[in-house]
Amino acid sequence: VMLCSIAVRSVYIESSILFVRGGAYRVVKEAMGPMAAKVTVSALIFDFLLTAPISGVSAGHYLIGLLNELAEFAEIPVSLPRDAGAAFFAVLVILYFWRQNLLGIEESSSKALSIMKVASTMVVALLVWGGITVFLRGAQPAPLPDLKNMHFGGDALGWLRGSALPAIPFVALFIGFGHSILAMSGEETLAQVYREIAHPKFINLKRAAIAIFVFSLVLTSLVSFLGVGLIPDSDRPLFFDNLIGGIAMHLSGPFQLRLCFHIFVVVVGVLMLAGACNTAIIGSNGVLNRLSEDGVLVDWFRKVHREYGTTYRFLNLIVGLQILIVI
Repeated sequence: VMLCSIAVRSVYIESSILFVRGGAYRVVKEAMGPMAAKVTVSALIFDFLLTAPISGVSAGHYLIGLLNELAEFAEIPVSLPRDAGAAFFAVLVILYFWRQNLLGIEESSSKALSIMKVASTMVVALLVWGGITVFLRGAQPAPLPDLKNMHFGGDALGWLRGSALPAIPFVALFIGFGHSILAMSGEETLAQVYREIAHPKFINLKRAAIAIFVFSLVLTSLVSFLGVGLIPDSDRPLFFDNLIGGIAMHLSGPFQLRLCFHIFVVVVGVLMLAGACNTAIIGSNGVLNRLSEDGVLVDWFRKVHREYGTTYRFLNLIVGLQILIVI
């Protein structure tokens, strides 16, 4: 799956180097007509509106789970409500990045860059420590993609449930591929920030795409292999929602050190998911501005903030809808 993301990256590079007056919406409109353009951009906005709530709630689940684990380790009889706490945290994250985008895209982008620096530090530490653990203690090899090693849950089969198709090896592999295809996410960032990339744009786009590809390939694939190799089969289901945290608790070394690293991993995961909320807000604001420029939305939305010069009405609309989705 991660190797296939090279093709996705190439498509984003080719489309992002074009200077398109009015944005990509104008290209779709001129090529396929106004109705197709409206349907397409509606799907894109729908994607952005869902990305921030899902990422924020997922980050909240990580954080609430960590706090409950720490309370259990400390023998404190307190358990925070998982879903309500996650929703409350998601609302706080969305409101924070609403404020940052109100100040301007440069302000919000600097916060995202800081998050990625911390995430890169965590990835290097995890891979080095995981490699040392494998060297000292050994690891369970990942099972081969054979039918006898594939066990599909009821929710995994979808409309194929009850049919004979999952027994076909090629179809079974495609089912797994379909559930893993979201690991390609990250390349769409190029389409959201290409207007701010410095000259020479094409070379810098390729550099950014290569960095995204290497980071996602190394992190996603090696974390999956470490999760299989270091976490026993009986314990792994407990960490399906936080595989990196499970790996941290099964590394070699003193328990206190592993627990500290587990906290660090969860905090970084929360920051990365929170950064996805920021990306969704930036992308939504950019697309809606292009629609307003083309006359699809009234100019009232494009009124800029008197102090910051940002299109605050679009931001208010986007963030309000995202908070409603969370609730």
